[in-house]
Amino acid sequence: MSAPRTESRDPGAATAGPGVLETRLTRLGRDEFARDVWARTALLTRRASDFTDLFSAGAVDELVSRRGLRTPFLRVAKNGSTLTESSYTSSAGAGATIADQLDDTALWREFADGATLVLQALQRTWGPVADLCTALSTELGHPVQANAYVTPPQNRGFDDHYDVHDVFVLQIEGTKRWIVHRPVRPDPLRDEPWTERRSVVAEAARGEPYIDTVLQPGDVLYLPRGWLHAAEAQGAVSIHLTLGIHSWTRYALAEQLVEAALTALRDDPLMRGTLPLGADGPGDETGLVRERLTAALAQADPAPLFHRARRRQGRAAPLGPLAQLTAVDALGPGTTVRLREALEARLQGTRLITRIGRFDFPHTDLPAVTRLLDGTVRTAGELGVPLVRRLLHAGVLVPAAR
Repeated sequence: MSAPRTESRDPGAATAGPGVLETRLTRLGRDEFARDVWARTALLTRRASDFTDLFSAGAVDELVSRRGLRTPFLRVAKNGSTLTESSYTSSAGAGATIADQLDDTALWREFADGATLVLQALQRTWGPVADLCTALSTELGHPVQANAYVTPPQNRGFDDHYDVHDVFVLQIEGTKRWIVHRPVRPDPLRDEPWTERRSVVAEAARGEPYIDTVLQPGDVLYLPRGWLHAAEAQGAVSIHLTLGIHSWTRYALAEQLVEAALTALRDDPLMRGTLPLGADGPGDETGLVRERLTAALAQADPAPLFHRARRRQGRAAPLGPLAQLTAVDALGPGTTVRLREALEARLQGTRLITRIGRFDFPHTDLPAVTRLLDGTVRTAGELGVPLVRRLLHAGVLVPAAR
């Protein structure tokens, strides 16, 4: 068995480099991580960061008992299976009669009986986690989502399995033993879940592990998609965050390329034609279709479909309506603004394409719009007050402090 790659960090040492990969997760710069680790191998980083600012037991209690969360923002697992939602949800009484809200009493009883609580999509419900996901997604260029796993002592939420996305596991509180094995299906695609290979996964999990370790608070484990893993809490409640990296693949790019080619072929009169009478198979038509399809693929541009799909897989950074209104009402040449984060903004000709819409500009505004795309804080006087007013109204710009 080859030794797992491990990094250690002095928690008192100064961090280097601007990215969260280095400062909070791996101690490796983006280029080194990309070259040696990304989508290649598991990486264990001891004492990667102090995560007390990110999430906690108090955050779990607040989300479960005071935020009015609904399914599917939480699921519950016990003995390797997921419980039915009706066993831990109910109406919240007068003024909040929606039936699928979390029932904190029911959740407490399940948790006390050994169930694992899984708080899902924390990038939508908990600010510090959302900020980390936005920063990591920007750095990696792939969508990121976050779940929290809260496991009672000596319990395991899920059996050995693999994920179809890469993960960073951040141990928050307590300890958890992780057993990791090499993939049985390298780089599984989105439609290739581990449940299709239960017997092979179970057999592989009985073999010698690649990593068998106990994560302490502050430790981080990176696993590429397909790596088998199972985890069990030790002598106290364990809380860990899983950051799921929904990696773009060359196969996904091929799908978009084919889709673009097929769209072009819809306007080809020959391809729109009917097969001959009596055809009981592709016959001689296959060569003609292959020729046309090959030519269409050579001319197809998947970029528009790629960027559209990428915009749909994330959300722009939070926008406060009251702060936005205050900025509009007080707008003047000295007002400072910046581009809203996570917009996936792209300027194509005279059109700005973003996650929140498309905006056309006269040529005279293009230099100012181009300057905005670097995210630098700028004044309304520098950009033009009318342009800034329009973009504040649209939610493209947000107020900022120098």
